[in-house]
Amino acid sequence: MFFRRPQEKQQIEHTLEKTRQGGLFNRIGELLGGGDVTPETWDELEELLIRADVGATLAGDLVEELRATSLQQGIRRTDRVKAMLKDRLVGILAGPMRQPDVGDRLLTVILVVGVNGSGKTTTIGKLARYYRDEGRKVMLAAGDTFRAAAIDQLKVWGDRAGVEVIATAQGADPGAVVYDAINAALARRADVLIIDTAGRLHTKFNLMKELEKVRAIANKQVHRAPHETLLVLDATTGQNGLTQAKVFAEATPLTGLVLTKLDGTSKGGIAFAIVRELDVPIQFIGTGEKIDDMAQFDAREYVDALFEEPATTRA
Repeated sequence: MFFRRPQEKQQIEHTLEKTRQGGLFNRIGELLGGGDVTPETWDELEELLIRADVGATLAGDLVEELRATSLQQGIRRTDRVKAMLKDRLVGILAGPMRQPDVGDRLLTVILVVGVNGSGKTTTIGKLARYYRDEGRKVMLAAGDTFRAAAIDQLKVWGDRAGVEVIATAQGADPGAVVYDAINAALARRADVLIIDTAGRLHTKFNLMKELEKVRAIANKQVHRAPHETLLVLDATTGQNGLTQAKVFAEATPLTGLVLTKLDGTSKGGIAFAIVRELDVPIQFIGTGEKIDDMAQFDAREYVDALFEEPATTRA
């Protein structure tokens, strides 16, 4: 069973503070804050959504849908349009939502992928602490053997999280590292093994082959492993992040996304574009630099925080 920590709602709100204050969603809120709907309202709304990294296609679809519904229902006030927009945005994010598959099986294997610089290693450390705080025994596998720095960084975050890291020398076969790590995790009766992977290979073909190999080794040793494949994305990269997501989605089946560095962007709309394009849920967001700055994603809380309104109480 997966438990959500009480402070996570506040973490999400704090993380999106920069996005709200002076950001584009704040301007959307002002545009739809009251008054009559005019033809200019729709044009300006579409422009703001595009500038907020929602993407041109999705922005156009949203505006057309809202305009048609407004005409059909006789809606003339912008505050009602805002309510409809928020509900539609929540629907996009919540559509593919599912809880992380960290169950009561013998060993849960989580594969973490993403480009260098996206916050992948930091995210792995935070996930390790997150699951350790749930009372699970967690281990890490340093599968990114192409960079010595990646191995050293993972060891640092492993120390911070208080978990063991299985690693070898730079240039070693990543598949062999994964094989050894799974055997070690089984021998030590770990509950969760989180595997780091290379963030950059020479071609997409090499990336696909490497991930296929790692997945095959994991699956041979543990039934249906990897049980989760999480893609870490830097929110500040905007539409480039969507391009990265598509490459990794072609290279390996993804089960979830982790958005990082949301506190460093005034946009925040890339979340909607990526989920709409890939139909893969956001499972976590990074909420800061510290080891416990990680929150399980909630679609309604995210949208409410973008518009700086209190999230509705969930049952």
